[in-house]
Amino acid sequence: MKRSVTALLMAGEFAVGVLLTLPAARAADVFTLTSSAVQDNGALATKNACSDKQRSPNCVGQNISPPLAWSNVPDGTKSFALLLFDPEGRAPAGVSHMVVYGIPADVKGFAEGELSKPSNKFVGGKSTMNQAVYFGPGTPPNTDWHHYTWTVVATDLDPKALRPGMTREELAAALKDHVKGSAGLITRFRHPS
Repeated sequence: MKRSVTALLMAGEFAVGVLLTLPAARAADVFTLTSSAVQDNGALATKNACSDKQRSPNCVGQNISPPLAWSNVPDGTKSFALLLFDPEGRAPAGVSHMVVYGIPADVKGFAEGELSKPSNKFVGGKSTMNQAVYFGPGTPPNTDWHHYTWTVVATDLDPKALRPGMTREELAAALKDHVKGSAGLITRFRHPS
């Protein structure tokens, strides 16, 4: 049985109409890391930069960690790890600015400055600067933007499963076969000179 062109066009319009009324796949269902202070690929404030001038003359800030939050946690998550890495720093090795883990599954983020000091909400690892907490950017003057990758990792490990003081590489090895999902946020910083 042949259909007329008009009937086919009407059927096509109906199909398009149905597709337009179907709910789209919602990004809200995706494991996501956000900050209320900085958008993805946005610039960190000077206050987020490191403050320890004895460690580095490039420290121009107050070492205040930005607020972070995550949502739509994968099923089976028992704890989180949170990492901050600058791939352009000390190239080609990069700089690990923060390694924390053992974050209980009921924690959904950190307030501004909360990652800058020890907390019972996380186990401190060991950054490139041998710190167990957030160590903000300290880019040299007259350099282009550095990109700071924040990564939250959902794991099936008990929050007390891992020993304190692990480096980024040691943590990666310990999390092998225990990752339920991950989410990231890119922020940028350059010396304000």
